[in-house]
Amino acid sequence: MKLVQISLLLGLVSAALPAAATAAVYGPRLEGFDYPYPVQQFGVNSQQQQLEMAYLDVPAAKPNGKVALLLHGKNFCAATWQGSIEALTAAGYRVIAPDQIGFCKSSKPKQYQFSFQQLAVNTKALLDKLNIKQVTVMGHSMGGMLATRFALLYPNETEQLVLVNPIGLEDWKALGVPYRTVDQWYQRELNTSAAGIKQYQLSTYYAGKWRPEFDRWVEMQAGMYNGEGKEQVAWNSALTAEMIFTQPVLYEFGQLKMPVLLMIGELDNTAIAKDIAPAELKPKLGNYATLGPAAVKAMPNASLITFADLGHSPHIQHPERFHQQLIKQLQPK
Repeated sequence: MKLVQISLLLGLVSAALPAAATAAVYGPRLEGFDYPYPVQQFGVNSQQQQLEMAYLDVPAAKPNGKVALLLHGKNFCAATWQGSIEALTAAGYRVIAPDQIGFCKSSKPKQYQFSFQQLAVNTKALLDKLNIKQVTVMGHSMGGMLATRFALLYPNETEQLVLVNPIGLEDWKALGVPYRTVDQWYQRELNTSAAGIKQYQLSTYYAGKWRPEFDRWVEMQAGMYNGEGKEQVAWNSALTAEMIFTQPVLYEFGQLKMPVLLMIGELDNTAIAKDIAPAELKPKLGNYATLGPAAVKAMPNASLITFADLGHSPHIQHPERFHQQLIKQLQPK
């Protein structure tokens, strides 16, 4: 029995070794991670630096003359829009999906004054370079805050605004969540691990229901923290976390004159820095079943689509159902 047990133990250990040995390791600009479409680079001269903004430009098989601009969230990249790109290009849209400065395959500057205004200006410069005059803007998570700021800065260029589980539907700081300095965010980011990412995504993005295809997005994020450039990645992540916490956009929802479509997975519970919120406040944060309707009421021309059983990433968790609703709502009335 002892020999059998030892053999079984050795077998389990050897089986586990390849997984550990092949843990994803990517560069600070996601070198080594393949995107589903060709990646192009746009040179941005910003804040006395020459930076590069990676982006996808995916044509439609049968163009309808419209362009969709997709803006990723903080823990996401242009690649995580794959399902949405497929659905939109099939519906006739040309799709532009950038990686914002500080994220994924774009430059990660050592010093940069991150603001949603600056990211919006960078994005508008990309559209100008591509000679694109008008877009349907769709933002997810942090990208929802950026999409809102883009629409406020460039209302004439924003044909329609689509917000997919945007964060920033509440002002965490005003509600009593303590402030974290950039240095504190940086130390927190240095502790990022694949196990921690997966646990967070399971409970927040996918409402406790995991599927093997989600592993790719854990690998994408964790791989940048496994490489030699992890300090660079963690620093930019800290800078952008502070941006999110201190630059709310919800107070300006009433200024959005274009049609707005809010698409909400109601089991989402995202709230920045909720982990250090007072105990009595934590249960009240990130309640998307109430945040969604409140946001729609604050917008002059908005409609709401809800998914009662989905979490923070409904377009990834249940792409067929999500995109059926999206394309239906985007069709001319």
